[in-house]
Amino acid sequence: MMIGFLLSGAAAAFGQGERELAEEYFKNGDCPKALSYYSSFLKSSFEKISLKNYTSCIVKSKAWGDGEQFFKKQIKGDANNAAWYYLNWGIMLENQGKAVEASKRYEQVITASGARTELKRDLAEEFRAQNQSEWAKNILLEARESAKRYDIFQLELASVYRDLNQPEKMIDELLSYGMRYQNTEVVQNMLQDFTKDEKEQALLEKVLYDKIQKFPQEGFYNELLIWYQVQRKDFYKAFIQERALDRRFKHNGSRLYNLGMLALQNNDYTNAGTIFDHLVKEYPKGQLYPVARRMAIFAREEQVKNTYPVKKSEVQKLLGQYQQLVDELGVNVRTIEALRNMAILNAFYMDNFKKAIEILQKAIEAGKAEKNFVDKCKLDLGDIYLLQGEPWEATLVYSQVEKSQKDDVLGYEAKLRNAKLHYFKGEFELAKAVLDILKKATSREIANDANELSLLIMDNTGLDSTEAAMKAYSSVELQLFQNKKFEAIDTLKQLYKKYENHSLADEILWLTAKTYIKLDSNQQAMADLKLLYSKFGHDLYGDDALFAMAKLYQEKLNDKDQSMKLYQELMEKYPGSIFVAESRKRFRILRGDVVN
Repeated sequence: MMIGFLLSGAAAAFGQGERELAEEYFKNGDCPKALSYYSSFLKSSFEKISLKNYTSCIVKSKAWGDGEQFFKKQIKGDANNAAWYYLNWGIMLENQGKAVEASKRYEQVITASGARTELKRDLAEEFRAQNQSEWAKNILLEARESAKRYDIFQLELASVYRDLNQPEKMIDELLSYGMRYQNTEVVQNMLQDFTKDEKEQALLEKVLYDKIQKFPQEGFYNELLIWYQVQRKDFYKAFIQERALDRRFKHNGSRLYNLGMLALQNNDYTNAGTIFDHLVKEYPKGQLYPVARRMAIFAREEQVKNTYPVKKSEVQKLLGQYQQLVDELGVNVRTIEALRNMAILNAFYMDNFKKAIEILQKAIEAGKAEKNFVDKCKLDLGDIYLLQGEPWEATLVYSQVEKSQKDDVLGYEAKLRNAKLHYFKGEFELAKAVLDILKKATSREIANDANELSLLIMDNTGLDSTEAAMKAYSSVELQLFQNKKFEAIDTLKQLYKKYENHSLADEILWLTAKTYIKLDSNQQAMADLKLLYSKFGHDLYGDDALFAMAKLYQEKLNDKDQSMKLYQELMEKYPGSIFVAESRKRFRILRGDVVN
C-alpha cells in the first residue's frame, strides 16, 4: 500500500516536471520539444491550457499527422475529456483549411459533452475564443434542449448573438433574463456595451415600447426604457415614461424630481422646467412642492442666462417669479435658496448691487442655522464686492469662508476664488501657490479648474521680466467677470495686435470669440474663430473652435450645409474630442435622421 502511494506520488511529480518543461520549450518557441513533453504529460493528466498549447504547436510546426494520431489516441483513452480533444482537433483541421472535416469534429464536441451542462458552457466559451460563435450558439442551445430548461445561458447567448450580429435575439435574451430575475443593472451594463450601433439602439427602443404595450403592468420594461432614454439624454421621452410609473406605483414625484435634476445637470433646461412644472401642478400640497417650484424657475433662469445676449426683461420676469414664490411661502428655510438666486440675478444681470446685498443679508438671517448656506451666501457677497471693484472686501469674505470650511468643498471653493483674485490682480506667484494646493482638492471640478488656471499661468509667465502680456490678459478676464464686455472686446483687439506672436495669442482669440458670442455679434465671433482655427487648429483650441463655428452656422447663421461640413470635419479630425458625441447628434438632426 505504501509502495503504491509512493509510486503514484513520484508519477505525479514526474508529470508535473514534464508540464513545466513543455511550458518552458513552448515559451521559447521550440515546438518539437514542447510537443514531446505535452503529449507525454497529457497522457496521464488533462489540462485545458496544456492541450491548447499543444494544438498551437501542432499548427505552428504543421505536424498534422502527429496531431491526428494524438487526438485519436486521447479520445479513445480519455472519454471524459473527449469533447476538448474533438474541439482542438477541429481547430487543427481549420488551420489545415479542412473546414468540412473541422465541422464534423465540432459536431462530435456537442455529442461527447453529453448531458454535462456546465461543460457545455465552458466549451461554448472556448468556441467564442476561437471565433466560432456559431458553434458556441449550437452547443448552448443544445444544452437547453437536453436539460429541458430554456431559461439557462441567457447572458451567454446574448453575447453570442452579439458576435453573430443578431441584435433581435440578443435583446430578447437580455430582456428575458432581466424580467426573470428583475435585474436591471446587469442588463443595462450589457446593453451599454452591446447597443452601440444606431440601428441596434433604434431596435432596442422599439422592442421596449412593444413590451410596455403588451405588458402595461410590468414596470421592468419602463425602467429599462427610462434608463435607455437618459443614456441618450432624451429627457422628454424619459419624462413621459417616468410620469406613467409615478402614477402607477405612487412614487409621489420623487423619481420625477431626480430626473428633473439630471436634465438640469445635462443643461437640458427646457425639459428640466417641464418636469418641475409637472411636479408643481401634480403635487401642490406635497413635500416636494417648494423645491420643485424653485427649480422650475431656476431651470428657466439657466435658459435665460445661456441665451445670448441675455435680456434684462427676461431677468426681470424671473425676479418677479421668485418674488411670488417668497410671497406665497414666506421668508424661511424653504425660500432661502430662492432669495439667494434673486440676489445673484440682481448683481450679475441688473447691476443692482445694493439690492443684491440686501436680499443676501435677508437670506443669511433666515438661514442662519444652515452653516453651509450662510457660507455660500458669503461667497456670493465676495463676488458682488468684486463686481463693484472692491477686491479687498472680496478677499476678506472669501477668507472667512476658507477658515469656516477649512477641509470641505466650500473651503476649497473659497480658496479657488482667492486664487482667481490674485490672478486678476496680476499676482501670479501667489495665485499659483494656492492653485498647487487646490490641484489635490477632493472635488474634481475644483481640481480641474485649479489645474487649468495653473497651466495658463505657467505657460505664459516667465517669458519676459515684466509679464506684461499675462497681466493685461488677466485684467481683461476681470473686466469680463464684471460684465464690462464692450471694454473687454476693445482691450482684447489691442492685445492681439500687440501679442499675435506670443504664446497667449490663441487664448486671446478664443476669449474674444466667446465674448462676441455672448454679445450676439456672430459674424465677428466667426471671424475670430476662423482665424483661431487656421492658425492654431493643431493646438489646444482646435476642436473648441471647430465646434463653436459649427454651432454658430447651425443656430445663428442658418447655414445648414456649412454646419454639417464642420461637424463632419470635427468627428474625423478630432475623434477623441469631448464634442464628438454632440457633433454626431447635431449632424444627424441636420441630415434629417430620426434622432431619439
